[in-house]
Amino acid sequence: MTDPVTVRIARAPDCEDVPLPAYETELAAGVDIRAAVREPMTLAPGERALVPTGLHIALPEGLEAQIRPRSGLAARHGIVLPNAPGTIDADYRGEIRIIMMNLGDEPFTIERGDRIAQMIVAPVLHVRWNLVQSLDDTQRGHGGFGHTGRQ
Repeated sequence: MTDPVTVRIARAPDCEDVPLPAYETELAAGVDIRAAVREPMTLAPGERALVPTGLHIALPEGLEAQIRPRSGLAARHGIVLPNAPGTIDADYRGEIRIIMMNLGDEPFTIERGDRIAQMIVAPVLHVRWNLVQSLDDTQRGHGGFGHTGRQ
């Protein structure tokens, strides 16, 4: 395991009771993010909403934060993040808010402090494009969208 990276984090003034993101197990890849809703928020089937977390972060240059769904919410309730993974850039200082959508059959209620997503901090590589006339051939070639493994 590598040494942790220090990331500055701030809470909105009315969110001191909402726990900071935390790794729930020793080898977890992501930290769980919690809802900072003022009152319970119910998502009807097919509905989506922007859920506040009350968190602001300052990532070091060269890092991004990826917001991903929690598998248990998806499996048990059909709750997904339609833009997953969402990206938080190193220069963003606004509140982290999570776009949640209910693809389940029943209404789903989000309470203050509920774990609603996970966040993974990862390195970012910038590329320099080298425009060429053609690319080298590969075994796969132009095949895509389920092409590999088909005869």
